[in-house]
Amino acid sequence: MNNWYEIDRIQDIDSPSLVLYKNHFEHNLHKMLEMVNNQPEILMPHIKTNKMPKVLNHFIALGILNFKASTISEAEIAAKAGAVSVLLAHQLVGPKIDRFCNLINHFPETQFLTIVDNKLSVRLLNEAAQKHHVEIGIFIDVNNGMNRSGIEPNNNVYELVDNIKSHNNLYFKGLHVYDGHFRDPNFQERKNRIEDSFSEIITIQNSLKKSYPNIQLICGGTPSFTSHLLEPNRICSPGTCVFWDFGYNEKLAEQQFKFAVLVITRVVSMPKKGIVTIDLGHKAVASENPIDKRIRFLNLSKYTLLSQSEEHGVLSVEHDSKIEIGDVLYGVPYHICPTINLYDDITVISDSKNIDVWEISARKRKLTI
Repeated sequence: MNNWYEIDRIQDIDSPSLVLYKNHFEHNLHKMLEMVNNQPEILMPHIKTNKMPKVLNHFIALGILNFKASTISEAEIAAKAGAVSVLLAHQLVGPKIDRFCNLINHFPETQFLTIVDNKLSVRLLNEAAQKHHVEIGIFIDVNNGMNRSGIEPNNNVYELVDNIKSHNNLYFKGLHVYDGHFRDPNFQERKNRIEDSFSEIITIQNSLKKSYPNIQLICGGTPSFTSHLLEPNRICSPGTCVFWDFGYNEKLAEQQFKFAVLVITRVVSMPKKGIVTIDLGHKAVASENPIDKRIRFLNLSKYTLLSQSEEHGVLSVEHDSKIEIGDVLYGVPYHICPTINLYDDITVISDSKNIDVWEISARKRKLTI
């Protein structure tokens, strides 16, 4: 076989399905560590990309012990894997507040942290913490221009810190900033914009250091990873780079990660000359992007994805393309994170052979907590 992605006995793997290439996955983990000069303590990878206990086991084996999560389920699998700390970086509301407190009691060896951007959330967290007899470490979520969540970097941050301090069951840990809106293809331009947006945040951090000398600053995701790792005293939270996708591969040329997860799909019909239908519908690959920004096939050229329905994808191909019913296509998702969330498990490939199946357990919203 001539191509790295081709799999022996591909006929044994159903479609559509996910396949993980173990050597590329391990390359990406080691590359993350190499980029931070083998200092795992400044890494807080985001679990939302992988959602898998087996992936977390690999992180922990390399000494990467701190993680960021978006859901209670993700935080739970991290604790079960042996995480030292988990930041639930999604402001807690409703039943999630009690569930979070239950996590703290159920996994006493893991430190659970969360974010706030308002005084009401502070009060509700403190009331729940009192009821469950726990203490909660708090990061203030700062909005530096993405306008998705957080508090703007001004005097309101100091007021919120003082408000946290006045609640007995909460303690202030630091600032959390997600800057996923900076995706300039040119690295230096991207870095300049990121640092400009951080000027007020750094001023606030330095001021708070007088009262909180151990204040932490948790920064960004994969797009800004290569910027934040260059600055001292920042904790980086990349996620996508553990698997990589062609969306970031197009934009982040300086990041030398490899495609570690592909989608397998097959030709199921050829209803008209130049038209091919595959078993890759909305339920098989992330579809939040325009039709031409959903998947890129590695073993097919001169094609256009025309449409998708729930279970079908329709391609326009060259009239002389040598395609037959049952042919396998290997595709790189444009956005890997929501694509992973569509599947229950993933087939692991090593040296072109199917060696294991890993459960994507945290795609569920609730496990045991």
